[in-house]
Amino acid sequence: MSTPFRDLSQLAQALQRFADERHWGPFHSPKNLASALVVEAGELLEHFQWLTEEQSRQLDAEQRQAVAYEMADVLLYLVQMSSALGVDLMATAQEKMLINARKYPPADTSVG
Repeated sequence: MSTPFRDLSQLAQALQRFADERHWGPFHSPKNLASALVVEAGELLEHFQWLTEEQSRQLDAEQRQAVAYEMADVLLYLVQMSSALGVDLMATAQEKMLINARKYPPADTSVG
């Protein structure tokens, strides 16, 4: 993987090749991918479990790298799940942002 991915579709294709080479297809049902995603999200949260708000904003280089790898794991499972379900994540994310913009206009001062 020497060339960086330009978009999620390239990442999805690379993930599919990776899984195919290992014959993981039978295990990559949407249910299993959702479960794996939640496990990885929990591992991400584990890095912050006992930190204060301030400490969570001041990670050292080693902590930041560990968190980055967990974030990547979450992304990888999310992209695999989107492929399994035929969801265009970029289009859906854009649509969801528009929905949120209408739901929470700039004048709204509530936290969210």
